[in-house]
Amino acid sequence: MQQIDLATQTMFAELLQRCLDAEFDAEFRENGTFVRKKSKERFYWHYQWRDGDKTRNKYVGPVTDKSITDRVNRFASIKSSFKRRQTLVRAVAAAGLPTPDHLSGSIVEAMWKAGFFRLRSVLGGTLAYQAYAGPLGIRLDGPPLMTQDADFAQFWGISENIGESMPAPLAVLHSIDATFRQVPNIKDPFACTRYRNQMDYAVDLLTPNRGSDEHQDKPARMKALAGSGAQPLRHLDYLIHQPERSVLLYGGGVPVTIPRAERFAVHKLIVAVERTDQAKSGKDIQQAETLIAALANTRPAELATAWRTAWDTGDRWREKLEAGRERLSNETQAILESTLKRAKQRRRNPTR
Repeated sequence: MQQIDLATQTMFAELLQRCLDAEFDAEFRENGTFVRKKSKERFYWHYQWRDGDKTRNKYVGPVTDKSITDRVNRFASIKSSFKRRQTLVRAVAAAGLPTPDHLSGSIVEAMWKAGFFRLRSVLGGTLAYQAYAGPLGIRLDGPPLMTQDADFAQFWGISENIGESMPAPLAVLHSIDATFRQVPNIKDPFACTRYRNQMDYAVDLLTPNRGSDEHQDKPARMKALAGSGAQPLRHLDYLIHQPERSVLLYGGGVPVTIPRAERFAVHKLIVAVERTDQAKSGKDIQQAETLIAALANTRPAELATAWRTAWDTGDRWREKLEAGRERLSNETQAILESTLKRAKQRRRNPTR
């Protein structure tokens, strides 16, 4: 693992800020207003504007999200600068940060523009892993980051209650590549969870399975995804809880929501044990090793908390975590053990 220089870190921070500002600028016209609405004892920002004789309403995000509230407060002064963002993307990419292939980048960009991330949804898989380089200030180890799939996830409860929907995912994908087709689901042929094009590139819609095993293979209907299906998966609720923002280095930068890096790393140890495909399992471990080494330096407390949260979930999780940890290199195991030990000592002696 190699750290990127301070100048590149500063450029990435500026790019992230400009991309999030541009996202806000594109979503909301200047002739509307932001209002706070209460739902289930929590306050959320909504944007309202007049459309003829009707009042329209669009969900923005929780008031407790400081980045959103800051943009609400300075909305009138936010203006996007695409050329500057393009320059920053080229600069940080030249410094060694990974960029997606054209198809992957265009798919994620289209989903962003369709409102996917605004509707509190999360990008997963290798594309999310690429996006950790900037926030963690590192060059990602290993072979070139190639992928033939894109994973998009959302909690069913959010999708059901957010009160808004993006366009149908297939329509969004057709705007990029008309060869995308629905892949029928065995359990429910009327609720597609996967789309595939003629080059065998797959786009998967996922949602956490927090119920019984009987729901594991049955697609969930997602209101906010235009009623499309999503594949329920175990452990996904842990992965996408309280995600973070980053930028995919494509075009003028694509602002994305990704799992927190520390949860991504711990989750990789679990799924590596569950996989039957040894190549993919090895890839999981390699990604976990890179992130653990970086997080031990940049977010040690957060890494320890993510591990402890998974560990405390139950015996089955502990078994998988132990098995996953044993697959790490001796060096990475030592780094993780040291990080967990220091965190435990701090909990016992918080004033030291």
